[in-house]
Order: sequence, then C-alpha cells, then structure tokens
Amino acid sequence: MVLRIVLGTVYTAMGVAQLASFGDMPRILSAYGLVTGSAATALAVALIAGELVCGIWFLARPRSKALAPVWVYTAVSVVWTVLAVQAYMRGLAVANCGCFGIYLAQRLSWFVLLQDALTLLYAAVLFRSAHTAPTRAGREEVRDGAGTR
Repeated sequence: MVLRIVLGTVYTAMGVAQLASFGDMPRILSAYGLVTGSAATALAVALIAGELVCGIWFLARPRSKALAPVWVYTAVSVVWTVLAVQAYMRGLAVANCGCFGIYLAQRLSWFVLLQDALTLLYAAVLFRSAHTAPTRAGREEVRDGAGTR
C-alpha cells in the first residue's frame, strides 16, 4: 500500500508537471531521437494520460489489487526506460529527461537510467503483490473452513 501511495504521488506529479508544460513536451521527447512532430505530441499525450491514470488510481485506491493501473504504470515505465536507454547508448545529449516536463529538469545520465530501472523493479513488485494476494473467493473458503492453505 505504501508503495502505491508513493508511486501514485510521483506519477501524478509527473503527469501534472508535464501537462503544465505540454507545449514543450514534444520538443523534449524529440530529443530522445525516436519521435518528432505529431508522433512526439501523441507520445506526450499517451505518457501524460498514463501517468495521471495510474497515479490517481494508486492514490484513490491504494489497497486495490486491480491489475489495470499496474499495467498502465508498467507501460509508462517501459516507454520512459526505452527512450532513456536507447538515447544513452547512442550517446545523445538529452538536456532534460522530461520526467517533470520543464520542471525539475535533469540531463539524461546514469542516474536517470537508475531511476528508470527502479520504476521497472517497482512494477515487478506490484505485479507480485497482486498475484500473491488471496482472492475474495479464496478468503471466503478459508473463513468457512472449506479450503486449505
């Protein structure tokens, strides 16, 4: 639950900051060298929407074991990681990683890659906790004495 609240806070803040600097997001994303123009704008819309959806969901329902926000969180994390890793490996100078739009700008570096790796690790933890949580039917069986665990 604490992880969901922390991630919800971070991803909501990212989405709000990117939305506040939406006019700059296509340029920021273009610096990664994979998309430009309308594709960069579409990617910005998708990332911001994903960050806001999973961030708000994690904050509103931190005890939820629903997989939908975890999948959205994972997809957003994978996209940011792919952007960062490929640009870093190609030696591109990305002045602002764009995580918070034009706010809290940091250049693409090994530290950003470490942050991206942590988001993927957190995604694995979220999936694991969702799969290991007993289902409602399973809890009812245990209470009734009908099931064994």
